[in-house]
Amino acid sequence: MKINETQRLGALNYYQKQNESRVSGASQKRKADEVRISEEAKEMLSSSQTANPERAKHIEQLKQSVATGSYHVEAGKIAEKLLPYLRNN
Repeated sequence: MKINETQRLGALNYYQKQNESRVSGASQKRKADEVRISEEAKEMLSSSQTANPERAKHIEQLKQSVATGSYHVEAGKIAEKLLPYLRNN
């Protein structure tokens, strides 16, 4: 068995080229991620229910009751809402 074949020098050259391309690729400027929100989505956000003063008041009351620890979760209602989801999956 020959370990050092003279004809196999090209294989070493392939790995050198691959390594050089990896190094040169790392030096290229990477693009930053970008998020674009469509006009339709902006309109939906602006006209959402959170703009409703009654809803905002209700949300604030919920936040206060959670912060004080007086918010009570009804397990029966949660189970009713989860049951259709669990049946489908």
